Amino acid sequence: MAAAAVLIAALLCAAMIYDTMHLFTPRQTHWPPLARLRGRRAALEAEERWCTGLLMHGRIDGRSYQQRMSGLARAHRVDRLRRHGRSSRHCY
Repeated sequence: MAAAAVLIAALLCAAMIYDTMHLFTPRQTHWPPLARLRGRRAALEAEERWCTGLLMHGRIDGRSYQQRMSGLARAHRVDRLRRHGRSSRHCY
């Protein structure tokens, strides 16, 4: 019985070490969940500023602004249309 407990403890320790090393290796292919969440929040905040800029410069009306903001509240980003070959950051 004690051997089974030692074996289970050793497997748990090995799994924790493997998982920790997997998070910090340079060949990591994914970010930890909190960093990914911060990136999504920053993207949504940038999208909100962009939509507000469109409204302030008269590029969209109030109803379109409301629709875009309600979409952002549900974490749906709006695809930006490119104008005249410029990047989407410079469209307003």
